[in-house]
Amino acid sequence: MKSIKILLMSVLTILSVGLFAQNKAGKKDVTPHKVFYTCPMHDTIAMTKPGNCPICGMKLQLSKKEEMKMGAKKNYSCPIHITEVSDKPGKCPECGRDLVLTPKEKMKMQAMKLYTCPMHPDVTSDKSGKCPKCGMDLTPVKKKTNTKD
Repeated sequence: MKSIKILLMSVLTILSVGLFAQNKAGKKDVTPHKVFYTCPMHDTIAMTKPGNCPICGMKLQLSKKEEMKMGAKKNYSCPIHITEVSDKPGKCPECGRDLVLTPKEKMKMQAMKLYTCPMHPDVTSDKSGKCPKCGMDLTPVKKKTNTKD
């Protein structure tokens, strides 16, 4: 009887920890994070504001992590003029067509299981819901399947 109680308690503990971990994993991190600037010569220097290194006087630069965050912006391009690229949705300056997500960005969205608005492809979310611009339901980004003939 004692071993059954211990077994039951351990199963309940494992289940409750597993449920908590699943709930936590789906949430976005809303904690405010600081941007750090570092010295190119002294990697031990990390400041929250731009300025000069207190050791050598060189100008502080964004840390490598911050540079990677900046480079992770979405890219949009014109379907006709592929050289016209922007980090924001808009119109092509040459032909006036809407800029669309680049193929690389579309692949990222498919891999991340995102939802998007059928009318506003720039609106994305990791959860289903309504588009803030038009109120339409967000639809899952469909993965392309390779079929051989």
